[in-house]
Amino acid sequence: MPYNKEIAQRIREMLEDIPEELNEKRMFGGLAFMMDGFMTCGVHRDRLIVRVGKDNYEEAMAQPHTVPFDITGRPLSGWVMVEADGITGEKELKEWVQKGIEFAESLPPK
Repeated sequence: MPYNKEIAQRIREMLEDIPEELNEKRMFGGLAFMMDGFMTCGVHRDRLIVRVGKDNYEEAMAQPHTVPFDITGRPLSGWVMVEADGITGEKELKEWVQKGIEFAESLPPK
């Protein structure tokens, strides 16, 4: 299963009101949500991928249901994966998606 379509749809609905340019792109064998050319979050199998940045990585990893973003044997620094149990509620999913948006907004324009 490349990615959980239900999780992807929940993210789409959360991002509907974001004024920035948003795109979806197939990446990592799943689906990525891009804002102004930067990945904010995505879905790989039943896990949420969130780009939190190196400065927020340790704090993110201390949260329940998080694991390093490692699908190739080489973890990506500044990225985490949230297991399905950590995003069952809308509040939890929204908080994680917001972390990805905040990081993308902190980057200089491409």
